[in-house]
Amino acid sequence: MAQLLVRNLDDETVTHLKSLAKKHKRSLQSEIKSILEREAKLMTVDNFTFAANIRKKLAGITQTDSIELIRSDRNR
Repeated sequence: MAQLLVRNLDDETVTHLKSLAKKHKRSLQSEIKSILEREAKLMTVDNFTFAANIRKKLAGITQTDSIELIRSDRNR
């Protein structure tokens, strides 16, 4: 089985992962393994292709800044 080493995780992330592990009554390693396995199954080529197609369709289109929309709405 392969092994991974993840470096430079911020302390907040590690603390959150430890809390999840405790909540699920697992070791930190087991919790991280579970998260990676679950998320890897959700990452399919179809998902990436779908997102890439959306980016292509939106390329070159100027988007309105949401702050402007919120201000406009509040001023009404």
